[in-house]
Amino acid sequence: MVASRVYLVEWVGDNLSRAFAMKLPKIVEDVASSFEKLPGIGRRSALRLAFYLLRMPQRDLEMFGMSLTNLKKQTKLCTICHNLTDSDQCTVCSDQSRDNSLVCVVESFQDVIALEKSGSYKGLYHVLHGSISPLNNVGPEELFIDTLIKRVKSGGVKEVILSTNTSLEGEATALYIKQALDGCDVIITRIGRGLPTGVEIEYADEVTLHQALLTRRAVS
Repeated sequence: MVASRVYLVEWVGDNLSRAFAMKLPKIVEDVASSFEKLPGIGRRSALRLAFYLLRMPQRDLEMFGMSLTNLKKQTKLCTICHNLTDSDQCTVCSDQSRDNSLVCVVESFQDVIALEKSGSYKGLYHVLHGSISPLNNVGPEELFIDTLIKRVKSGGVKEVILSTNTSLEGEATALYIKQALDGCDVIITRIGRGLPTGVEIEYADEVTLHQALLTRRAVS
């Protein structure tokens, strides 16, 4: 097994250098070009992945392709919080043990995963799917802010925790939501210290997120 892996590494390395100097079959070029569209993947890494797929057993390759094909077909957004799910409600919203009076507002699926991993939060979430960014033509209407306001106004929510990122866009989004909820009978807090300015939530460690949740503050 070890020998075969060594051979694979050598084979990929040799063929990568040759690939830059020769015309590849169109299908290999197409696969490599597709990989290049992924974040953080350059030409060399894309070719390495394409060559690796060529060495995979056909059955595994077909399963991999099927998973990609079904990725968007078999996932949807939770009808309550807009989190990723494969049913009408995500596992958090359908969990009867969660505190329905707490709603933590985040920008992405990854933020939910990070906060859940911290083990510090037992309420519900609301996923905005981005942040307000005029430079990128993303306004409040492109985000799920209107459904958050409806959730709060429908009653039952006692506290909204604004856990958008500490970037300029995240801060602007938190301020907009705070102003939109003014007049509602709800406590509005901002995720507390522990998150340095500019750090995205999904990249923070569990201890930092735990401290940030414990030290959340009221938004004035």
